[in-house]
Amino acid sequence: MRSTILGLAAGLFLGGAALAQGQAVKPAIVYDLGGKFDKSFNEGVYTGAEQFKKDAGVEYRDFEIQNDAQREQALRRFARDGYSPIVAVGFSQASAVEKVAKEFPNAKFTIIDMVVDAPNVQSIVFKEHEGSFLVGLLAAKASKTGKVGFVGGMDIPLIRKFACGYVQGVKYANPQGEVLQNMTGTTGAAWTDPVKGGELAKAQIDRGADVIYHAAGGTGIGVLRAAADAGKLGIGVDSNQNMLHPGKVLTSMLKRVDVATVDSFKAAKDGTWKPGVTVLGLKENGVGWALDDNNRSLITPDMKSAADKAAADIVSGAIQVHDYMADQKCP
Repeated sequence: MRSTILGLAAGLFLGGAALAQGQAVKPAIVYDLGGKFDKSFNEGVYTGAEQFKKDAGVEYRDFEIQNDAQREQALRRFARDGYSPIVAVGFSQASAVEKVAKEFPNAKFTIIDMVVDAPNVQSIVFKEHEGSFLVGLLAAKASKTGKVGFVGGMDIPLIRKFACGYVQGVKYANPQGEVLQNMTGTTGAAWTDPVKGGELAKAQIDRGADVIYHAAGGTGIGVLRAAADAGKLGIGVDSNQNMLHPGKVLTSMLKRVDVATVDSFKAAKDGTWKPGVTVLGLKENGVGWALDDNNRSLITPDMKSAADKAAADIVSGAIQVHDYMADQKCP
C-alpha cells in the first residue's frame, strides 16, 4: 500500500507542468483506463485541456490510472491539494466521484459519460446515438457488399447505444443492409486490447463486412488497422482518427469531450461553473462526423448531402434516433 501511494504521488507530480503561482483556478484530470494517448476518448479530453492551457495560460495536472483502485485515490489527492475543477473521465469514475465529492464539498468535480447527483458535481453526457446514426448512413452508402460491421469495447448499455444508432443509420440508407456486431469483453480490459479488436474485425471481414465502425477505445486501434490491412474501411470514434490510416478510414464519429473539458475549465475560471446535467448532441455540436484531407476522397457529394440532410432532420426532430439507454432495446 505504501508503494502504491508513493507511486500515485509521483504520478501526480509528473502528470502536468508546474502550476503558476497564485492562479485562481487549479484544474485537474483523472483519465480512464487506456491513458491520455489512446487516440480516442481519453485523448480527446487531453486535447481539450491543452487547448485551455494555450488559450487561458493556466496549467493543469493530470493522472493516468493503472487500476480501478487508483480512481478514488487520485480524485482524493487532487481535492486535498486544492485542485478544482477535477475532471473524471468515464462512467467508471461515478462511484469514486460520488464518494470524494461528499468529502470535499468545496471542490468542483466534472464527470464525463455518467450522471452523479451532487451539489458540487457537473455531469456531461452525449447523444452518441445521433452521431452514430450519421456514420452508419455513410457506412451503408460506402459499402459495396451491403454488409458492415461494429466492434464495441466493454459490453455495457453505453456502447450498445453507439451500436443501436449505427444500425438505425445503416438501415435508413439501406433497408436491406446487414450489420455484424461484436463486443470485446465485459471488463475494463476490453478498452485496451487492440489484438482482440483486430481479430474481431478480421472475422467480420471474412463474413463480408467492408466497413467497420468501432467504439472500443484503444482496442479500436486494432480494428482500424485490420480494416486497412485488408483493403477495407474503418470508422473511428470520439477523436478524429482519420489520420491513422489515410484513405482507409471512412470517417470518425466525433464525441466532443475536448469541448466539454474546455467548457468546464473555462467556466470555473470565469466563475460561471454550475453543477447539474449537460446533454450534448448534434444540436449542441457535441457529436458529429469528421471530414478532412485524409478522407475527403472517400466521401462523395451524394454521401455528404445525405449526411447533412439527416443531421438537419435529427436536429429538427424529423428523424428520431432511438436512445438505447432509455429502454435498452434496439428496434
